Amino acid sequence: MGVLNVTPDSFSDGGKWATTDAAIRHALALREQGADLIDVGGESTRPGARRVSPADELARVIPVIAELSRAGVEVSVDTLNSETALAAAAVGATIINDVSGGLADPDMASVAARTGLRFVAMHWRGHAQEMEALASYQDVVTEVRNELAARVDSLVAAGVARERILIDPGLGFSKRPPHNWKILAHLAMFNELGLPVLVGASRKRFLAAALPAESAIVDRDLPTAVVSVLAAQAGAWAVRVHDVAGTRAALNVLELAGSDRMVP
Repeated sequence: MGVLNVTPDSFSDGGKWATTDAAIRHALALREQGADLIDVGGESTRPGARRVSPADELARVIPVIAELSRAGVEVSVDTLNSETALAAAAVGATIINDVSGGLADPDMASVAARTGLRFVAMHWRGHAQEMEALASYQDVVTEVRNELAARVDSLVAAGVARERILIDPGLGFSKRPPHNWKILAHLAMFNELGLPVLVGASRKRFLAAALPAESAIVDRDLPTAVVSVLAAQAGAWAVRVHDVAGTRAALNVLELAGSDRMVP
């Protein structure tokens, strides 16, 4: 899953793809580099980020999603807003990627049920302004898994087909670095829920622990690729990344090493 931030305040790329034309060009480049689908978002959810209005979000993402869909690119919409999700579905998005798992907008579950799109439910405890204060756990793996299971049950009760739900443990969201590493070490436990697992570690702050001090954000692409391989080995359905080319190469190595193509 290639990340496309159509925002002026993205932590990872400084708003380089904030215009419609630039966003479309970048998405097509990501597909050429090996992305299977493009995740289009119009609101930053980095710690401390301010909310944007649904109108601004719609203006940012809908033209991009519409053009990419016309070009045959599979698109997911990264949004907390049911209005945006519904509009994205109307122009061709096939997945709703909601970092709140449907908690931020009470109408999101009904939109997911009505459209029949696949729905990514991420583990979430609060918005960007408050999430760091909510990073308290006794057993982070068990608690995150159980909270995700409860979220899935609520979505199903609201009419979302269970087979259309994917889960995301929410690395970096209401989690401190040790929590993220613990989840990665036990990622396979999330398979116990019987649903596809999405992993989004790309360029997140906890990866800086693997790098020299004062490294740039883009230097986190190599640790991201390693995490992507570990996630694939743990059975993840997809990894959400900024550097598609590097991660695609790392996953190709994993695939080749697991096949008979390496045998003389």
